[in-house]
Amino acid sequence: MDILTWTWIIVGASFALYIGIAIWAKAKTTGDFYVAAKQIHPVLNGMATGADWMSAASFISMAGLISFMGRDGSMYLMGWTGGYVLLAMLLAPYLRKYGKYTVPMFVGERYYSQTARVVALICAIFVSFTYVAGQMRGVGIVFSRFLEVPINTGVIIGMCIVFFYAVLGGMKGITYTQVAQYCVLIVAYMIPAIFISIMLTGNPIPQLGYGSSLSENGMRLLGAPEGGYLLDKLNGIQKDLGFSAYTSGGAKSTIDVFMITFALMVGTAGLPHIIIRFFTTPTIRGARASAGWALLFIALLYTTAPAVASFARLNLMQTLNNKQYSEAPSWFKNWEKTSLVAWKDKNGDGIMQLAKGNAFDGKIAFQKDEAGKFVKGEHGENIVTTKQTPIEKSKNELYIDNDIIVLANPEIAKLPNWVVALVAAGGLAAALSTAAGLLLVIASAISHDLMKSIVKPDMSEKGELIWARSAAGVAVVIAGYFGINPPGFVAQVVAFAFGLAASSFFPVIIMGIFWRKATKEAAIAGMFSGMAFTAAYIIYFKFMNPPAFNVAANWLWGISPEGIGTIGMVINFAVMMIVSKMTKEPPIEVQNMVASLRYPREIK
Repeated sequence: MDILTWTWIIVGASFALYIGIAIWAKAKTTGDFYVAAKQIHPVLNGMATGADWMSAASFISMAGLISFMGRDGSMYLMGWTGGYVLLAMLLAPYLRKYGKYTVPMFVGERYYSQTARVVALICAIFVSFTYVAGQMRGVGIVFSRFLEVPINTGVIIGMCIVFFYAVLGGMKGITYTQVAQYCVLIVAYMIPAIFISIMLTGNPIPQLGYGSSLSENGMRLLGAPEGGYLLDKLNGIQKDLGFSAYTSGGAKSTIDVFMITFALMVGTAGLPHIIIRFFTTPTIRGARASAGWALLFIALLYTTAPAVASFARLNLMQTLNNKQYSEAPSWFKNWEKTSLVAWKDKNGDGIMQLAKGNAFDGKIAFQKDEAGKFVKGEHGENIVTTKQTPIEKSKNELYIDNDIIVLANPEIAKLPNWVVALVAAGGLAAALSTAAGLLLVIASAISHDLMKSIVKPDMSEKGELIWARSAAGVAVVIAGYFGINPPGFVAQVVAFAFGLAASSFFPVIIMGIFWRKATKEAAIAGMFSGMAFTAAYIIYFKFMNPPAFNVAANWLWGISPEGIGTIGMVINFAVMMIVSKMTKEPPIEVQNMVASLRYPREIK
């Protein structure tokens, strides 16, 4: 069977499973909707947390960034993995002991202020919408290629699926659905990685394969007359094409790599949709255990990503560079239809040349005739209509979107069609699982933290459930809009969300747990200043100025928008410290509550 048929079968079966689980686990109470009645087993919660954590950025985009950036791309790997450890060890147990299941609830009671709660609510919604935009873009990419529908149509289909099981099942339905989604995404990620590792190195363990020597079969596939280590071969090809060595990095400054890594790490610890997962277990001990299980499940994919990146990079360069366009591999022609890959013949020789520098900037668009068909160039290629930039002067003739690397990897390696379809199902599982968790955060913030706690305290449980489902429905529509009009690559968009979380929630949560004298005025001022600075910086460089201006020379201390959340976090901490010293100490009962989170004693 062809790829399209296999995709419909596998994706259709996975969607039927998700919908069936949502119907079976329908939320009947607000406890079911918000925290699954705190009855989830730690192992299952670990799997659900893994699926919630490993979004489209992890599954689709992270390996693509590592593939194109080489060693520098590891900042995403280190930041996200380290951040989860920080969250699991430093924050989750204390928040679980506190017993409040949303971040705005914690902020409101810890800082004895409804105003602080509203500010936290706004921050939670802002962060969640930014994050969910990346997930919806991932959904659109998968649908556009494998189900052969436009990206916008793919986003709409994804919206409908998420709407059904998120609105119907709440946290209870989402949790059991995410368990199934984890199984789908990890199998989809590991199978092609194992196959390709065996093909190139003879080693069935990808984590070891990409550091191994090429096998005889690998040398034959790559046309390499001599063996040697796979990474040495990759470095040599990179240098021959004018790139820096794959393992050397250096494209980004050291300070920017550090800032992005740190922003991703502390942003992780402030993500409300991950924090809420630790409230679904029956006990605090269960929350700790689920954190350990989740780390194990997450590590399985994260340790495989560098191998997938190097395999894909090597295969991509071997199959495209110096090939006649008329002889371009089928995977390139298939992905060209999605406008995520493109070729422009700059020297008129009909040969595709890969070199340092992207041929295009921003979104790719192709010229179409009145019938809506692609207009073809001299060699049969689609004619690019997007506006060109000074990068056009480079010798590179190929545009490859970062976000296709994992999805195209099985096709590049010529794996069976069912494997290609399985990867599509895995990408959708990763994107939809995280999108559902984020939508639940938005719904909880509006229904519980705003309507029930502030606007209408006497609201019935049924009324609160109606508000929660309505808020989730509206959030799905807004998320779909951002998926159709994303501000960058999937991992870039997610990095912005992490930066916003780092600059708003992390300092407030840390200070709220570990410093009993942090005041409500400090929390409000800190969240506002950190979030405002970070958001303004991102908006200025990503939306208000042309791409040519958005370069390191114009950034503050050379820090990119993806890493500016670290500075926003520092501002938040500084403001909280200063304002706390200038304002009245929290009431004794609040200080006792803070102390009791860590020590069973009272403040006299």
